[in-house]
Amino acid sequence: MKKLLLLLVYLFSISIFAQDKGNFSGGFESNTQWYLNDNGLNIAHPEYPFRSNNYLALNYSFKRFSFGLQGEMYKNRALLNFNPEYKNTNVATYFLQYKDKQIDATVGYFYEQFGSGLLFRSWEDRTLGLNNALRGGKIIYKPFDFLVIKGIYGQHRSGFSLSNGKIFGFDSEISISELLNKQQSKLSLGFTYVGRDEQATISEPNFLTLTNAFAGRINFSKNAFYLATEYNFKSNDAVVQVQKINNNFIKPGSAFLFNTGYSKKGFGIDGTFRRLENMSFYSERQAKGNLYNDKIMNFVPSLTKQHHLNLANIYTYQAQPNVSMLDESVLKAGEIGGQIDVFYTFKKGSVLGGKYGTKIAFNASNWFGLKGDYSIVNSTYTTEFMGFGSKYFSDYNFEITKKWNSKWQTIFTLINQYYNKKQIEETYGLIKATILAAEATYKFTPTKSVRVLGEHLWADSDKKNWTSSTIEFNTNSKLSFFISDMYNYGNEDVNAKNHYYNLGGSYRFKATRFAINYGRQRGGLLCVGGICRYVPESSGISLSLSTSF
Repeated sequence: MKKLLLLLVYLFSISIFAQDKGNFSGGFESNTQWYLNDNGLNIAHPEYPFRSNNYLALNYSFKRFSFGLQGEMYKNRALLNFNPEYKNTNVATYFLQYKDKQIDATVGYFYEQFGSGLLFRSWEDRTLGLNNALRGGKIIYKPFDFLVIKGIYGQHRSGFSLSNGKIFGFDSEISISELLNKQQSKLSLGFTYVGRDEQATISEPNFLTLTNAFAGRINFSKNAFYLATEYNFKSNDAVVQVQKINNNFIKPGSAFLFNTGYSKKGFGIDGTFRRLENMSFYSERQAKGNLYNDKIMNFVPSLTKQHHLNLANIYTYQAQPNVSMLDESVLKAGEIGGQIDVFYTFKKGSVLGGKYGTKIAFNASNWFGLKGDYSIVNSTYTTEFMGFGSKYFSDYNFEITKKWNSKWQTIFTLINQYYNKKQIEETYGLIKATILAAEATYKFTPTKSVRVLGEHLWADSDKKNWTSSTIEFNTNSKLSFFISDMYNYGNEDVNAKNHYYNLGGSYRFKATRFAINYGRQRGGLLCVGGICRYVPESSGISLSLSTSF
């Protein structure tokens, strides 16, 4: 606490003294929850029912130098199912940066990404409770317009402490187009190396303390066409299951990513294929499988449609890069599959476009396990590179967006989902679901509107059928209110036919936003950008405040 106060006073003093010589900025965010007993959901509030996550970021820049820090306070405890290492009050991150046209150097805590992030990405997402910044050093060197070189070294942040494993890496990207002065197209090549050095926690390990990983990538675009591909390889390392190292189960890992598409005004198509094998990568081996994405080194999002509908997010897919061979009925070494997006806008004035045009969008995603031979007895497996094993998940969805006049707009969505709970969650069950949603927005004025959304989910198993409805009213550009309810009316357990109601509102003034919400949280996966965390069922009042200056 003293360390935090001293640094805040120091930075504030600098900013006051040098107001005419530099720039001072910052931001504050607070997310607070008061958990309540709820007999209807059969839940009791936790030991500490009042919890609050608070973040204060301060930054100062002067000429080519920048300095910043982030202080964090977790009142009583962090919000439910956040990393338990988030506790008390302290300085979370700090950095000093120098930047000119050729050199960008940082010491302290930093964030970075190499390529698509399949080998290395550090980032912060407060909704997920994720912050895997590295503490150490980073340098980005651009000797020529066509060449960028990056180097990193550090240790992961974990709560207010650091991971035991050390991370270092190198990334380079060369623009062939810039080098050859070709303006009609863009072609670039990239190469990545990442090393993770962690002392073994078991005696006489059959693996090296250093794990090496390499990647190469190609990006090309011309006019409306684009293509990107990347291959990643991770050297032999011990397989970790249920956070236990198996000294007799040593395997390499790999990832292949291919994306291509074509996009112009009114039409676009995008396709992505990905294959992952044993691609869990943490700065500490036994951090694998933790519920908080703590000490995770790489970015492995689920490549599926990110739905904004309530019911479409009940059966949410989470990427499966792990090896799991604890049960003969669940034998996994990764995933293979992809998705395709297509959209088309009927021109204004056409029969189907009408006066304002009509947009249709189609998305399909399919994910499978890796086909191969698996042996629990011998702790080994072999896979086929293009072999499709057990089906994990599929999502087919079709959406029509129609603006009828200057005030009315509607969106109709149809979704079909396949969710293999046995393989994804390693529990039980196979669910086939169909979701139908209709949404209408009416604008009274450019800033005053009402939005109504209705949804229905039919499922053949698990908790069966659901309905959901939402009404949102924006009184102006600053103030809005909403009320929503999800009702699991089809549950075969009469006592589990629950309503998950919520009501609240938000107010925005300049750079400050305040929001309040009362209601119930449905338990399950909460996903942001394809990365998920589990949230338990809860009931209570939540407050959020964010501002920047």
